[in-house]
Amino acid sequence: MGGKEENEYKGEEQGTNPEFNLARGNHQLERGLQSRHIQFLALGGAIGTGLFVGSGSILSDSGPAPLFLGYLSMIFVVWTIMNDLAEMVTYLPMKGISVPYFVARFVEPSLAFAAGWNYWYAYAMLVAAETSAAAIVLDYWNAPVNVAVWITMVLVIILLLNVIAVSFFGEAEFWFASIKLLTILGLIILGVVLFFGGGPTHDRLGFRYWEHPGAFKEYQTSGATGRFLAYWHAFVKAGFAFITSPELIAIAAGETVDPRRNIPKAAKRFVWRLAIFYGFSSLIIGVIVPSNDKGLLGASNASASPFVLGIQRAGIHGFNHAINAAILTSAWSAGNSFLYSGSRVLYSMSLSNQAPKFFSTTNSRGVPYVAILFTWAFALLAYLNVSNTGATVFNWFVNISTISGFIAWIVVMITYLRFRAAFEYNGLLHTLPYRTPFQPYATYITLFIISILTLTNGFQVFWPDKFNVSDFLAAYITLPIFLVLYLGHKVWCRTPWAIRVEDVDVLTGKKEMDELAEMEVERVPRNWVQRVWFWVA
Repeated sequence: MGGKEENEYKGEEQGTNPEFNLARGNHQLERGLQSRHIQFLALGGAIGTGLFVGSGSILSDSGPAPLFLGYLSMIFVVWTIMNDLAEMVTYLPMKGISVPYFVARFVEPSLAFAAGWNYWYAYAMLVAAETSAAAIVLDYWNAPVNVAVWITMVLVIILLLNVIAVSFFGEAEFWFASIKLLTILGLIILGVVLFFGGGPTHDRLGFRYWEHPGAFKEYQTSGATGRFLAYWHAFVKAGFAFITSPELIAIAAGETVDPRRNIPKAAKRFVWRLAIFYGFSSLIIGVIVPSNDKGLLGASNASASPFVLGIQRAGIHGFNHAINAAILTSAWSAGNSFLYSGSRVLYSMSLSNQAPKFFSTTNSRGVPYVAILFTWAFALLAYLNVSNTGATVFNWFVNISTISGFIAWIVVMITYLRFRAAFEYNGLLHTLPYRTPFQPYATYITLFIISILTLTNGFQVFWPDKFNVSDFLAAYITLPIFLVLYLGHKVWCRTPWAIRVEDVDVLTGKKEMDELAEMEVERVPRNWVQRVWFWVA
């Protein structure tokens, strides 16, 4: 175990360097995040404009049944990714870690290098995407203000929330996410009321719109093929709503109090909460608004939200402003989470010599402000809204970040399979502090599914008379970028294709993390109020 052969190449520090695990001095992050912080951090990143607005375009293209099935299918994918990450991170919840660290340690450094920059690139684009969405939502109120003012306000607030102490960031994200989760719950309850005819008109909706205009809208072609393509299109598009959300918990592990207890708890609750919010929300959307509603097509503000359209159809007036505010909170919260995550990826890569050293600089409160500022700077691309329509710019960022996220998930699953193989080889699988069900079979199945999604995410551009260069590049440009990063690093550093399973280091850092877990004192509820709170948080 822990052989040195894998480090005998140029750039050997990128492997299992103990200095990375024991980062000290001005490279030290602080454990300021509680369980409720990391749970809501992940949910805040997952529930954004993809659900509030993006679901409307899926409904318009595919119909209510593919919308519902697409989100359910993607929830299974996210469940698997979350389980893979939770097992690895719970074993080694070291300060400064991120997914690329595990890739370098259990697979090989060139893949880690490409994966790290791919993650950072995706997060930076997601910050720009959510900033664009927030600016569009603010502009919904038709204030006599240039869109550049809205973009500046959103970016400055996101930056301030990230450069202050991490505990303040976690608290802000907790309340941000709480607001929109309560909004989602309220919309679900309202949808149920409208389903049974409890609206102002007392018109019982039921599954009326599933019957007419229909549960499926045939996509690109007719018949069974068109209905399947409608589902597949919805499945692909649903990916944007979930991209990189499982990784948010993994990235926060190094700054989490009592990680061996809180990471598994957060991972378990994250998935079923996601299933409730997305499952019920996508079902309710198909109940309250038909797929042929013209308001779903091409709109770029809250009027495009199916929730708003359904509420207006039910005769409820004035509620559109409240929903618009919720969408704004959603975009702001997601952008907040993505800037946090992108900066931590860059910080982690700096510690492992895959990015310049100055990105690991932190202030007296343990905040990696240089990495934050660099990541935030790329979000300034949101100012493209000034010379282009908001919807167009938003879609550019959506397409880029979605394919980057799919690639990232493929790398996560490959890393987990190598992680598991190394533990099986050394007879240590039973020593893992957290193990998830149906492994490794669930990972193999999900790896196959995501690989197909990655290759076919732009399948419509290959349809007869549908091809255009801009759509093709938006769907696939990230693939060659990733390959250039991977192969370029491999040629430059002469890294092995893969670390041999027998040489994978499964012990470095384990002793320190075991000692940390022993030092933590388990919280014991003193009354029923605390018992409920501990269960929730």
